[in-house]
Amino acid sequence: MKAEASLEGVLDRVTFANEESAWSVVKIAVTNRREPVTAVGNLLGVQPGEYLKLKGQWVHDKKYGEQFKVESYRTTVPATLAGIERYLGSGMVRGIGKVMAGRLVACFGLQTLDVIDHQPQRLREVEGIGRVRSEQIEKAWVEQRAIKDVMVFLQGHGVSTSHAIKIFKRYGDGAVAMVRENPYRLATDIFGIGFLTADAIAKNLGILPDSPERCRAGVLHVLGALADEGHVGALSADLVERAAALLEVDSDRATRELGPLAETGDVVVEATPGGSVAVYLASLHAAEKGAADRVLHLIAARLRPTQIDVERAIAWFEQRQKITLAPEQRQAIGLAVHHKVLVITGGPGTGKTTLINGIIQILEKKDRVILLAAPTGRAAKRMTETTGHDARTLHRMLEWSPKSKAFERD
Repeated sequence: MKAEASLEGVLDRVTFANEESAWSVVKIAVTNRREPVTAVGNLLGVQPGEYLKLKGQWVHDKKYGEQFKVESYRTTVPATLAGIERYLGSGMVRGIGKVMAGRLVACFGLQTLDVIDHQPQRLREVEGIGRVRSEQIEKAWVEQRAIKDVMVFLQGHGVSTSHAIKIFKRYGDGAVAMVRENPYRLATDIFGIGFLTADAIAKNLGILPDSPERCRAGVLHVLGALADEGHVGALSADLVERAAALLEVDSDRATRELGPLAETGDVVVEATPGGSVAVYLASLHAAEKGAADRVLHLIAARLRPTQIDVERAIAWFEQRQKITLAPEQRQAIGLAVHHKVLVITGGPGTGKTTLINGIIQILEKKDRVILLAAPTGRAAKRMTETTGHDARTLHRMLEWSPKSKAFERD
């Protein structure tokens, strides 16, 4: 692994900047170097004329040559007249262009930035700036300063530049207040920031290891980890044991947060038929219950009558395929023909594909239209290969629209 390097200099120009990701390519004028240095990385809000202190690594790009890959940075406002004029004329502040930047510096000299910061009413002393324009400049200046204040605060508490940019884009000017109040919200609000990252930030801020916020976040993290393993919920005893181990607190301390989490709607706590208590993430509980309700709704709906002699139909299918079905397979085909919903389970080689083929062929014989769907593209392809019928993913069948983020069919 390469050692961390440092680079300091004046931002000469921004060559490229992606507003969504904040990924930027900039040129840095460095003392004792004839040509500006190319720096790349997440550089939110930097402006020409600023003095940058960068940390990162030197890399060699095959196409563009030597570059400095930025991992974190600090900015300092320019201290020379030329630097201030260039800084303000870069377009960073709405209402100030190159000409107006020159007028401001000519009027206020080295105190220009201090005047904008602390005495914005004096801007009207400059030719071409009236009440409306001075208010516009003041507002834009405050917004620009807010970005830098947030970045300095977050990076000062161990937050990476990329994460700091995500946090600012999510919370805006309120980012500092939110992180101070409850940094664990980052784990649920921002993709890419998990419990461990939020926990490190909280520790840096001095939040106690047994604080309610930390314990609740730990419980939610464990439930999320269990969901990744395929579990919709967890028995409270198992959940508390895992959460206590993660948090390094007593089990009683973790248990006490289940009630508050249920009150805020983050989790659902239910008694099980066996007398235990189960805990679910609210979203997964809603999904599980919603799926069950939909199945009940389907079962309750009227079934279009199908005049099929099941025994004769099965005999026809067996003769056609030159096979003999097991009693359970014969029963399953009968249920499929006369019911709206049927769940078939079993391991590899237990005859599920044969059942599907039987159901398809018998219903097609009665002029029924067959649609086959699967959760994934691979499963759909396998279904097509084994049945000879076109199978599609659920998203494709229900015509998922990325634009509206909804299904076109119900």
